Amino acid sequence: MTEATTHDAQAALLRRAVPCLWLNPGRKAQPPEGLAVAGRQIGAGDIQAAAARMARFAPLLARLFPELHEAGGVIESPLLPAPTLAPALGLGLVAEQGRLWIKADHLLPVAGSVKARGGIHEVLEHAEALALGHGLLTPASGPEDYQALAGPAARALFARHTVAVGSTGNLGLSIGVAASALGFRAVVHMSLEAKEWKKQRLRQRGVQVVEHAGDYEAAVAAGRTQAGADPYSHFVDDERSLSLLLGYSAAAPHLKRQLHAAGIAVDAAHPLFVYLPCGVGGAPAGITFGLRQVLGPHVHCFFAEPVQSPCFMLQMLAGQGAHPSVYDWGLTNQTEADGLAVPRASQPAAELMAPLLSGCLTVPDDELFRHLVRVLDATGERIEPSAAAGFAGPAMLLGTDAGRAWLAAQGLAAQLPQATHLVWTTGGLFVPDEEYQRFVQRGRALKEHS
Repeated sequence: MTEATTHDAQAALLRRAVPCLWLNPGRKAQPPEGLAVAGRQIGAGDIQAAAARMARFAPLLARLFPELHEAGGVIESPLLPAPTLAPALGLGLVAEQGRLWIKADHLLPVAGSVKARGGIHEVLEHAEALALGHGLLTPASGPEDYQALAGPAARALFARHTVAVGSTGNLGLSIGVAASALGFRAVVHMSLEAKEWKKQRLRQRGVQVVEHAGDYEAAVAAGRTQAGADPYSHFVDDERSLSLLLGYSAAAPHLKRQLHAAGIAVDAAHPLFVYLPCGVGGAPAGITFGLRQVLGPHVHCFFAEPVQSPCFMLQMLAGQGAHPSVYDWGLTNQTEADGLAVPRASQPAAELMAPLLSGCLTVPDDELFRHLVRVLDATGERIEPSAAAGFAGPAMLLGTDAGRAWLAAQGLAAQLPQATHLVWTTGGLFVPDEEYQRFVQRGRALKEHS
């Protein structure tokens, strides 16, 4: 089959909202140390800088958020083995296809999702810049000095400034909670997909929630316009922000330490396959950038998207210069995975992923709910539908002709017995019981009739 025919066949599946797998022909095993994104060259030093910023703020975060006290202000999630879940995902049906682990960002404190990484990092970077500019900190200030940012002088300064964001839910939670805790005026523009409980959680924190009748793209555009008219407003731009992306990348050094502690090697004989839910693309792109910088050529990252909202796959297929919308392809952008209901991908994220990403895959909503229940039954972990997308990855890679052909072409098929499959969850910690039980009931009903 020619490349053109493959592209056409894949396009037909996308238009029909049929699950499919796209494998990146532009991935480079050894990308350059510095990569261009949003007009800047970024590399390992930027990841270290983001991690160092989070460390400087850790004592202050422990003071502002009681749930971080025991961890000393560190916002991190556990790495969980999931051997009993593996057969349900297609691992183990053929002898020795690798071990399954979960990077449990659905348990991240403060915001309860992966957005606690990038979102809180950007709020902290903005607060740090203001504090340095007004003499509340100096470049020589250490972590203990940062606790002064909880004092009256800092709070008076921050109260004169607004932090705004457009969101389908989880990013808004992370930005709103962090900004309001520091004393900023926080405004979150929520799209129609946003869950009511997420809006209420923000309002309880004193965050202004602006509801929009349009989708994610419309909410971001409205927030960007409103913030642009106010010199004292900082807009956290999920489609364009480098600070967000680098905040997500800071997960990589910690994961490297977790893998080492678990005895998991990542090298030519022990490949690591990582499956990440994807909305606009900033969070998975930041994590992938970090993992490729920190772990090297033997980590393979795949983005998972709903069949009605595959904006990142469309962007990668289109290449530079184009910016397609899922609506252009006759898709609805309707999905229960609210964090993934995005019609158009981040162009900077796609640009960064061109040499780094291994592929993208799409998942029907019904399968998200089946996976949610499988995860609950096998591990006891509670995730939301958007966080379940990555669990479709192993079966798509190992159980399809396209996946098996790619593994063989990459020389990875023989290494599968020593491989690690890591599914990165993204949210679920704060889902109300009533809402979660609705998810479970739907998932069980779907499993019974499958």
